[in-house]
Amino acid sequence: MGKWKSKAMAKRSMLPAPSTDDRAPVPERANELVRQYALSPAHPDDVDENSWLRRPEIPDAREILGAVGEAEDNDETEAVDVPVNVIRGPWGSKEDYLRSHFELLREDVVAPLRDAVGEVRKSPGMSDSEVACIYEKVHIIGYTLSHQGPAARVVFSTARAGKKIVWEQTKRLLPGTLVAITSATDKFDSICKVAVIAARPLGGVQANPPEVDVIFSDPLEAEIDPLQEWLMVEARSGYYEAVRHTLTGLQRLQSERFPLSNYLVGAQNKVGAPDYVQRSPHLDLSSLSTDESVAASLERVNVLQWTPKSLGTTLDPSQLEAIKRILTKRLAIIQGPPGTGKTHVSVTALKILLNAASEGDPPIIVASQTNHALDQILRHVSQFEENFIRLGARTLDEDVIKKRTLFEVRRLERLSAVTGSMRRPALTKLRRVEEHLARLLDPLRDQQEPFSGELLHAYGLLTDAQRNSLERGARDWVQAEGSDRPSGAMAAWLGDELVEAQYRNKETQLDLEYEEEDLEFEQLREMEAEARSNDDDGTDGLLGQWISIAHRYTARRRHGATSQAVERMSTTQNLWAVPSHLRGLVYLQFEGTVKETMRDNFRHHAREYMRVVRELRVGKWEQDSAILKNSKLIGMTTTGLSKYRPLIASLRPRVLLVEEAAETLEGLVTTGCVESLEHLILVGDHKQLRGHCSVTELEGEPFNLGVSMFERLVNNNVEFTTLNCQRRMIPEIRRNLMTIYDDLIDHPSVFSRPSVPGMGGVNSFFFSHFWPESRDEYFSCCNEREAGMIVAFCHHLVRNGVGSSHITVLTLYNGQRKMILKKLKYHPDLQGHIVNVRTVDSYQGEESGIILLSLVRSNPYNSIGFLSRAKLGFYLFGDAVMLCKTSRLWWAVVKTMAKEPRRVGFALPLQCVSHRNRTWIKELEDWAGLTGGCHRKCGGHFPCGHVCHLRCHPFPHERMECRLKCPKTLSCGHPCRLLCSQPCSCDCTQWTETRKAGRAATGASGGPVVKAKRTRPEVRPVAAKGKKAVMPSRSSRGKGVSEKGASGGKGVLGKGVSDKGASEGKGVTDKGASDDKGNVLIDLSVPDEDTSENNTSAGSGSASKQADQTDTKNKGAASRGVPKGNARKRWTDVVSWSAKEGVIRDPNVDPTPAESMVPPSSLLD
Repeated sequence: MGKWKSKAMAKRSMLPAPSTDDRAPVPERANELVRQYALSPAHPDDVDENSWLRRPEIPDAREILGAVGEAEDNDETEAVDVPVNVIRGPWGSKEDYLRSHFELLREDVVAPLRDAVGEVRKSPGMSDSEVACIYEKVHIIGYTLSHQGPAARVVFSTARAGKKIVWEQTKRLLPGTLVAITSATDKFDSICKVAVIAARPLGGVQANPPEVDVIFSDPLEAEIDPLQEWLMVEARSGYYEAVRHTLTGLQRLQSERFPLSNYLVGAQNKVGAPDYVQRSPHLDLSSLSTDESVAASLERVNVLQWTPKSLGTTLDPSQLEAIKRILTKRLAIIQGPPGTGKTHVSVTALKILLNAASEGDPPIIVASQTNHALDQILRHVSQFEENFIRLGARTLDEDVIKKRTLFEVRRLERLSAVTGSMRRPALTKLRRVEEHLARLLDPLRDQQEPFSGELLHAYGLLTDAQRNSLERGARDWVQAEGSDRPSGAMAAWLGDELVEAQYRNKETQLDLEYEEEDLEFEQLREMEAEARSNDDDGTDGLLGQWISIAHRYTARRRHGATSQAVERMSTTQNLWAVPSHLRGLVYLQFEGTVKETMRDNFRHHAREYMRVVRELRVGKWEQDSAILKNSKLIGMTTTGLSKYRPLIASLRPRVLLVEEAAETLEGLVTTGCVESLEHLILVGDHKQLRGHCSVTELEGEPFNLGVSMFERLVNNNVEFTTLNCQRRMIPEIRRNLMTIYDDLIDHPSVFSRPSVPGMGGVNSFFFSHFWPESRDEYFSCCNEREAGMIVAFCHHLVRNGVGSSHITVLTLYNGQRKMILKKLKYHPDLQGHIVNVRTVDSYQGEESGIILLSLVRSNPYNSIGFLSRAKLGFYLFGDAVMLCKTSRLWWAVVKTMAKEPRRVGFALPLQCVSHRNRTWIKELEDWAGLTGGCHRKCGGHFPCGHVCHLRCHPFPHERMECRLKCPKTLSCGHPCRLLCSQPCSCDCTQWTETRKAGRAATGASGGPVVKAKRTRPEVRPVAAKGKKAVMPSRSSRGKGVSEKGASGGKGVLGKGVSDKGASEGKGVTDKGASDDKGNVLIDLSVPDEDTSENNTSAGSGSASKQADQTDTKNKGAASRGVPKGNARKRWTDVVSWSAKEGVIRDPNVDPTPAESMVPPSSLLD
């Protein structure tokens, strides 16, 4: 058929095209897939009523109380049936797979609240425990009609905590947290309302009494009575918001096509190419090569036939092999051991995929377990692709990523309304329902009077005759002048039966100490970010109409009258005929009926409100879909992958890349498998950290919830590629990972790293001790002496020029983390130094120059991936003997560290810069008297020529004061009477007149006045024995090395040796790791070998005498800090082990096979 054109059309085509600015924007059509997904039923109608598919999004009272109630009725131990995660072999069916992960995830977040409620149910008057946080005197004071739903604002008391709460540093009542609410009298006997914390504005929780916003899980359980007192319980662990949307996604997947299920469910281990790659296999790989001639030959390559080889690239062979797998396998699994460049490989592959994308192709989805890792990969992507969008507002990158959040893009682009969107109709409906709700609550708005006769009449509780009698009788009553009592007819009728309600009592906490923070700052912010309903600008409160409700006046509740008598009196037509002592009870009956009716009507409209809120959310997603479909790449966290699933599914993406996949619970990745997905890329390392479970029992056997999809598929021999060239750690640290990474090799760049200052080439060490641990108030393990040793070691490193920002302390227990933080805070020389102290679980995907690991006790941690986070130095503190007895993995680590050069023992080896002396620290008290060096006198020279008689120190003399008498002879002929560090001066007349003349001459000619140079370092070195320590002037800030390590912002690594030392090359090397300001570490490295003459022992007397002593009987063991008595026997008596197989020796003892520390023989089998 030929083309045709009407005359009108032909005429229009001859007209000049309008300018772009004159054209009206073509309105976008709403993406119907959003509505189809979000509003369709989550399950077929014929599904059994007890099926997992019918479980509500938020647990109900039956789920929280049911198991407990049944256990008590049957007098049996509570038990909940939970399926297991099949980690070996294929699953039986798709439904088995989805149901098991649904039940496991739900139990992980619901069980803690169920246990907390069970405890309170057994002991209603209990205080906060390690399981539960209990809030009493809970009252509703208003509602916010927000776009999340009608949120009740409640005030409460934290009296049962027994401490003041530091709300900025606690995870109590975080948005998204589940709470259980019961009446103050029922105490969970039969009443349990489940709610979700909707908002926790800091100003609200810091008020007195504190307040938060909650949304009842079921609108039909909402309450409105401000006089009703409630009890609210929160679990210490478990965070429902993290898996809330994952659970819904797993339910929906049951009725959807499940892509890649032959691998994810069937464990098929041979993987083919994605369909879209098979259709168009030619890609531009030129970005892989830095050689222009080679790059030109890679501009059009059939990747299905491509064999990676040397391309003139910085990529190593394993990285090239990984990139090929990513490009050619529909399920690509890349294992990246520490420092092997996992993120670099991901970014390189993304660049190739983005370059190959055609106009109209759907965006690539990138997800990561943490916001930190997500920002990291998006920053790399931004260097070659600016058309990306980040979902979620939790980003610390204000320069690049913040501008590409959906909130910012939506705000800047100002797109026209999407036609056919549900947003506008939903807003209209929402306003109508808001009006109904506001009208319903109007009688309780700032109520200053008891319920009036008109209101009771409107609710059908008073007849016309009763209402009229009430008004007539009140006319004869006169309000006393100046009285603040209510003046209405009902108040007059009640008389003395009218009382003021008290339910917002302020708390007195003057004598209480502060509760220690129970969560790290970054974890806290991470959890708060995931709970936000929108990609907003970070406001912590709810937006929407606020309805304040109050009930200031009520009636006295007397005892003695029967309910029949009160009922009879309430029908009396002349209310003034009711006896005065019964009027309060009659009013209370009226009041209760009004509130009950008001509450039922409120619940009905609240349910309608929630329905419209869902429609509004769909309308918003329809608008967002119009923005997102034009982007090339969309990034979000793995939690966001479930949270925004309807929006993502509407874009029909075909590529999903998951970073940190081995640390992500399987269900979160599974929900990302939308029907259009063709290509799933998993990047991670299952030999490092696993996913976190709230319930420890679910993490390992037999439930295996902690086993990620990544780890399960690798263990089932599904194809994967492992990167094997690390660029992070020095070889001394890398060797400790040989137990789990036996084929890991070092890149040449790691061999030129500087040594840790003050350690004489000992860049890793396991300091073993037998100090007993204890438990804090939350039953978290801690060890005070070990914490003190770590803080003292931090001080030593800072004294030797290491910037505190380059030191990270990791610990396995939050109790130990808090103890270390407290000791750092109160250390007199570390004020102002920020040392990063984290738990191992929260330190995922990060690295540091120097890491100190506090093991606290002998319980083995099931991973040693954290050993790979240090670049320059790694030091462990714990009981190595017991760890070897209880863990084969740790036995292997200690065995490796015991090989030459030996890096395990009972004393920490330090080495001073000046004398190259070793000082062994075996007890906390051994640090006394050390100032970063050894125990000998310094013996160095000040610039003036005087000998330094202070205790050995690492500070350069150019930055210290000489406090000896100045040797100079002045122009007047007299010797200077002051100290070297002070301006020369004399009391004679000639000197005075000369100085005056000099000043006068300078004023006339403008020439300079020559003054004696004065340097005042901010340092207070500890003197050697028998000498007085010198206290420098406080006016000399910023001119040297301070007692606190401060240098006015100009020192090494921000807080150490000053910039003068750096610029003049005095002890500063360009090989050092730089700080935030570009300064560098002092390179004080020395040979690893040492001699007995240079070894000293801390706390054993004069260092100079010790250097000359040799105890031939015990080969210097006592002088070198070897454990004595029972400790030494315990060390050597673990079990014997032949030197041929390798000896684990105390490095403080002369290296003979006789002194050995070995694991139990049972671990050698």
